[in-house]
Amino acid sequence: MPTLQELLNKIKDLENQLAREKQRKGPIREKIDEISSEVIDSNPYSRLMALKRMGIVDNYEKIRDYTVAVVGVGGVGSVTAEMLTRCGIGKLILFDYDKVELANMNRLFFQPHQAGLNKVEAAADTLRDINPDVILEPHNYNITTMDNFDKFMNTIRTGSKTGSAVDLVLSCVDNFEARMAINAACNELNQKWFESGVSENAVSGHIQFISPGETACFACAPPLVVASNIDEKTLKRDGVCAASLPTTMGIVAGFLVQNTLKYLLKFGNVTHYLGYSALTDFFPTMSLKPNSGCDDSFCVKRQTEVQARPIEKVVEVVKEDDTPLHEENEWGISLVDETVDESDESSMKVAEGIQVAYLLPVDDCTPESSTGGATAATELSLEELIAQMKSI
Repeated sequence: MPTLQELLNKIKDLENQLAREKQRKGPIREKIDEISSEVIDSNPYSRLMALKRMGIVDNYEKIRDYTVAVVGVGGVGSVTAEMLTRCGIGKLILFDYDKVELANMNRLFFQPHQAGLNKVEAAADTLRDINPDVILEPHNYNITTMDNFDKFMNTIRTGSKTGSAVDLVLSCVDNFEARMAINAACNELNQKWFESGVSENAVSGHIQFISPGETACFACAPPLVVASNIDEKTLKRDGVCAASLPTTMGIVAGFLVQNTLKYLLKFGNVTHYLGYSALTDFFPTMSLKPNSGCDDSFCVKRQTEVQARPIEKVVEVVKEDDTPLHEENEWGISLVDETVDESDESSMKVAEGIQVAYLLPVDDCTPESSTGGATAATELSLEELIAQMKSI
């Protein structure tokens, strides 16, 4: 049994050893220790402190104040929810009505022992273990039914930590009907949201930011193929997942969360549309204007509200230099303004590599092609054009 003096001497030796070790580490190591202790003291679960250290954001801890709703916790949604949880989001609301199947084990999230459980409950249990500071609110129901749609609307309207509307809605569903339900709710509530999806062949995906009245809503011009002339009911088979490549889902989820962080913490540029093609490593981007003839009345209402906003005019006085840049112009070179007025461009004009999935309704007087869309003038034969000219 050591005496008290022996224990005190041993403690003193340990203190001296720690002092020598700290001196040996030097100032760089001390700075690392300082940063580590700050993480532990101020926010043990946030992974965003580096954004502040690198000067990207002013206050990364503000992420705790925000509430995000994730609709669909399948391949993209489950990974999205996990990323947001690891980032220290304040509150996460989860919507889904499916159960975990063994076919979901390639989703980078679910585990075999969770098979048979409701997806939202299984997800919430896993996420609580990852970060107990995040408030998790699971909802196990189908948002497309009449009664549940009203509950969904009310949750979006009052679901934040303060009882107000959520800060952002992330659509991670895999069918057209659910996308349209989210679109209708967000248009009515004037709620900004992200739409996302992975193709049935699992080698392409996209995200789209939708701000009611400012950008095209999903009913205005849905940009990508969700089901290429395939009945979506045939895709739901026991033990089979239509899109089952975890790499593609992880990439799309990463795009979604990255732009969510940019939107909430206000850094960088939030993309309006970003696609991904795994076969060609192609990443098309674009921006779609809202369609003034959209079938969603609330979308048209939001457009009117946006157009009624006062335009801030910035007057900048620039003193023009009248002296010619070059005294001589041997070759007669001149500058011609070829700027195209964007107001004349169609809201349906999509970027290269992007395909419109759902054609908008056409007027009864508009001739239609075999695909159901309006026939372009270039599709008419010479005889048909002559006949039209004679009828004028």
